[in-house]
Amino acid sequence: MPRDDRVAIGPRRKTPADDDIANLRSCQRALDWLTLFIANIQTGFGPFIAVYLTSQGWTQTGIGFALSVGTVTAMASQVPAGALVDMVRSKSRIAAVSILAFAASALLFALWPTRPFVYLAEVLHGFSSCTLGPAIAAISLALVGQRGLGLRLARNARYAAIGNGVGAALMGAVGYYVSQRSIFFLTAALTIPALAALVPLWRVRDRMPAPRYQHAAERLMHLGRVLADRRLIILAVCAMLFTFADAAMLPLAGIALTKGVGRQASLLIAACIVLPQVLVALFSPAIARLADVRGRRAALLLGFAMLPLRGLLFALITDPIGIVLIQLLDGIAGACFGVLVPLVTADVAGRSGHFNFALGVIGLAIGIGGTLSTALAGWTADRLGDPAAFIGLALVGLAATLLIWRGMPETRPAGLDAAVRPTRA
Repeated sequence: MPRDDRVAIGPRRKTPADDDIANLRSCQRALDWLTLFIANIQTGFGPFIAVYLTSQGWTQTGIGFALSVGTVTAMASQVPAGALVDMVRSKSRIAAVSILAFAASALLFALWPTRPFVYLAEVLHGFSSCTLGPAIAAISLALVGQRGLGLRLARNARYAAIGNGVGAALMGAVGYYVSQRSIFFLTAALTIPALAALVPLWRVRDRMPAPRYQHAAERLMHLGRVLADRRLIILAVCAMLFTFADAAMLPLAGIALTKGVGRQASLLIAACIVLPQVLVALFSPAIARLADVRGRRAALLLGFAMLPLRGLLFALITDPIGIVLIQLLDGIAGACFGVLVPLVTADVAGRSGHFNFALGVIGLAIGIGGTLSTALAGWTADRLGDPAAFIGLALVGLAATLLIWRGMPETRPAGLDAAVRPTRA
């Protein structure tokens, strides 16, 4: 009798590995949505606050003071908020509390736009912003591990850019067709889908467990070693210089556009904001791959080099369309900066148990750079003219680029380039 070599065909049984892959994909999609909705929410706390408070009869001085309350809170909260995120095991819980604080802040703006409640809303938003950013970075690291972090941060940047664009369009339309107050009700409502996106991430556990310390003195000693790490210090200084050079460029360009084209300036400024976000969404994955294959320094140099080039072009070109095109360089710089800063911080401090504390240190440096930028650039423009201010910002950007080139060590983990390169036949 001939032997039957046919094999019965039927559905393949699911294995634990299949469940893990499905769960990872579900968590990746949830983090995409979470990043998008958080960007939507944060858009509501941008320029719309000044417009809304103006409609409520606030003076420019009062609005400036209220915004300063938020800025000072954010700067003062960066390091303690990072330490808090390190201490709490469930990063998803930190994210959930931060999102609820955003909702409370938006409702305070909408319902009680008086000084005590507006100041309270600014404090809530300032501190919660400092806990939410590190929590998202920590969830990303826990979800994909060190080797997959670059591409995960690129996805975060992509969906944040999409969220910023969609949020700006939604809130602009709601403010125009309904009322300025309704923007903050919409902001509060957007926290609901953000909280829903957190649900699949609730059980994500850290893949890089922190070392155990027997005594508080041992923990403080290890924290001191992280803070004294040359790579982290150089990154913090470069981040401060980057923000110093970057923060004032668009406001100065906006003033130049207003002088040149009058009422059309609003449309051109909107293009200057939206178009770079499109480039961030498009280029972030490529930046992450460059950082994995060619190294972190190469990707950092690409982004930082955009600053002196952009400042020089702004100083030389006054044509409105030219200004919009120059601002596209900010998309490349933003993609590199947004992906590489948390990625390099993870390289330096990811296994130390102080990753979020280190992110807080970088955040403080960024806040200092941004605060100094607008004040000093405005002073320079008033006394020496816009071209001189742009040249000054370009020189700061050049100093940051040179510091990356000459002083920043490579932090890419050994063997990572081989892991991400496609194999050849």
